[in-house]
Amino acid sequence: MGVGIIMLVHTAFGRAEQVARHWAAAGCPLVIHVDKAVPRKTYDAFVNALSDMPDVRFARRHRCEWGTWGLVAATQDAVKVMLDDFPAVRHVYLASGSCLPLRPVQELIDYLAKRPHTDFIESATTADVPWTMGGLDQERFTLRFPFSWRNHRYLFDKYVALQRLLRFKRRIPNGIVPHMGSQWWCLTRQTLSAILQDPERATYDRYFSKVWIPDESYFQTLVRQYSRQIESRSLTLSKFDYQGKPHIFYDDHLQLLRRSDCFVARKIWPFADRLYQAFLTDQAGAMNRTEPNPGKIDRIFAKAVERRTRGRPGLYMQSRFPVEGRENGLTCAQYSVFEGFSDLFENFEPWLAKMTGMRVHGHLFAPDRADFSDGQTVMNGALSDSAALRDYNPRAFLASLIWNTRGERQSFQFGPRDKQNIEWEIAKDPNAQISVISGAWAVPLFKSNQNFADIRCEAALLQRIESKHLEVLRSQWIKARVRIWTMAEFIEAPMEPLQTIIDEIGQQNLRGLAEVPRMTDLTGFGQFLQNLKNQGMHPYLMGDFPVEHRLHEPQQNQRKPYLVR
Repeated sequence: MGVGIIMLVHTAFGRAEQVARHWAAAGCPLVIHVDKAVPRKTYDAFVNALSDMPDVRFARRHRCEWGTWGLVAATQDAVKVMLDDFPAVRHVYLASGSCLPLRPVQELIDYLAKRPHTDFIESATTADVPWTMGGLDQERFTLRFPFSWRNHRYLFDKYVALQRLLRFKRRIPNGIVPHMGSQWWCLTRQTLSAILQDPERATYDRYFSKVWIPDESYFQTLVRQYSRQIESRSLTLSKFDYQGKPHIFYDDHLQLLRRSDCFVARKIWPFADRLYQAFLTDQAGAMNRTEPNPGKIDRIFAKAVERRTRGRPGLYMQSRFPVEGRENGLTCAQYSVFEGFSDLFENFEPWLAKMTGMRVHGHLFAPDRADFSDGQTVMNGALSDSAALRDYNPRAFLASLIWNTRGERQSFQFGPRDKQNIEWEIAKDPNAQISVISGAWAVPLFKSNQNFADIRCEAALLQRIESKHLEVLRSQWIKARVRIWTMAEFIEAPMEPLQTIIDEIGQQNLRGLAEVPRMTDLTGFGQFLQNLKNQGMHPYLMGDFPVEHRLHEPQQNQRKPYLVR
């Protein structure tokens, strides 16, 4: 009878009875507290169901609202009954009706018998705990909280705001240092009796009755006054999500609970039949005799919290989709954007697909349609080439394209003739690789058969669009990898930038490019630009083009020098 169990019950009485009988079968006396909010009829039925067990007591009932003093008062009364009625009890283990023993109870008894003077309770100062929620850490001990946070939220918030405005600050009695920790502890008789029989108990009770969530600070603070030896940890496995709500364990968590090596787990779904069957009846195969180590599964919970709060890169959840910045990246994989290359080179897209092996699209954001590779009208994920559907949410269009084709790198063409409402999304995407030949949009105008007055107007418009686009790409907010060449500097030595782009994509070749795309004939392009200047339009994005230089002509092959030994 070295270990006594206190159970706080407010629901799932059938499971609570099952667990209580399991504790009692191992020789542990129990004191059970039932929330006063439970109907009298339900309470009487529960008492009658356990009336055949001689070592079960019921404590005086209190109303136990979350975050209020009732939970501490209920625990105090239950502890008093335990200490008075069962003098052989050395450790008192606090549990709830939804707690489930994971290992044979005898192992817990033996474990505590070897540590007769050790108190197991999480007890840390507010500066050292990372789990405080709601912005109240030290203030929960210096302000008053007479209103329930759950049932009277408006009064709770207004009263806190009023105290802050008046700079009200409570005096902490007797210079004690407030500590916090899990509600679920296992304390020795000596420590508990010292807390309950302290001459200053009325002062402490009066102070903590107006502290916020006192069940996580009352025993955690006072145990520091009397304990001979504290291990600041709980023997109960209880995990909380990022909002401070407890994780609920279901049947599919069976192997996870077995790996924890903890004695007790909370909170168990009342309909998890497989868990109750495994841990309450199959004692031989339940757990191994080893030191409790909930840290073994912390990594799994950390990943679950990250998946819940951030999601997977490039995959949007309905709960986060409307809020910019809450998504875990715009896209899930790297992709390439080429601006001006298809204007300057003939058959650039087939060449790029051949050299890199990636999917090369045309202008995905062209005004008339999304130009998918190979002329497709529907892409993976049922993405249509309809411009109307794409423009309804271009951000989602791009994210869906990259997500539904993951495993195959995508690339597409972009330019000032395309819809520009996606430019910021691409520029802020770390997965984007953007390569720009500025001013290359003038090549199709140079080869067109339009009236020169119309060409001048369109050139002025396209230059304004690309100039603003380049400002975006050069802003301090971009996260994409951006390379920008003027058209003049690019065509002087096209091999080097092409090789750089291919290398960045990941297709490194020690011998360099064996094949390059054919550059379009630019004979007379310099004079074309001069004509635009003569008409009053200054084309400055192309770089410094000489009027007479025949840029399309390849350099004459020169004999390479060689060394004769």
